[in-house]
Amino acid sequence: MHSSSDGPDLREMWLQQRATGALDRFNDRTPAIYRLPIETPATVAEWVAGWGGNSLFLTGPIGVGKTHAAWQTCRNWLTAFYGPDRSWQGSAKVYTYRSTALFDALRPDGPDEVRRTLIKELQDAELVFIDDIAAAKVTEWTQERLFEIFDERYINRRPVIITSDVLPGDLSPVTGPRVASRLAEMCRGSVVLMDGNDRRKQVAA
Repeated sequence: MHSSSDGPDLREMWLQQRATGALDRFNDRTPAIYRLPIETPATVAEWVAGWGGNSLFLTGPIGVGKTHAAWQTCRNWLTAFYGPDRSWQGSAKVYTYRSTALFDALRPDGPDEVRRTLIKELQDAELVFIDDIAAAKVTEWTQERLFEIFDERYINRRPVIITSDVLPGDLSPVTGPRVASRLAEMCRGSVVLMDGNDRRKQVAA
């Protein structure tokens, strides 16, 4: 599938086209405020380049840019997924949810078929990003559904990106101890503390 030495690498061109299409689709559903490219911490760039089965946990005070960094990391991850140095893995499915919206979708009073489809999608996707996981109100039912999602991703080494203003060890009241335990292992070595002032207040000033 390679061309002559003085011509284009057809496989690389094909992967670039796939990457461009995937990034365009991802950008179309990225909130406008997070579409501006930003520089992510070096440890986050290393996580993208590492391609292990570990997940990424971005923590720090409110307003330091965790969510923006996570959206940028998803874009960087997609670019790396289609990189020419990786064997072809098919198309990448990336799901992004604010925790409040996700927990609402998992409630027991919604259509069971819709909820089961969502759980299956989040179990199987190549990457899942859940924003501000400690912000949502939780029930025992929701914790059980979260366990279904995270346990499947844990045993199959499928990564997640989590943002939170609390550390992984403090998530048990929200996610339940079984999910918190799995997250602690999934994110081992990839917990990034983002520090600084509330950027929203700086803009307002």
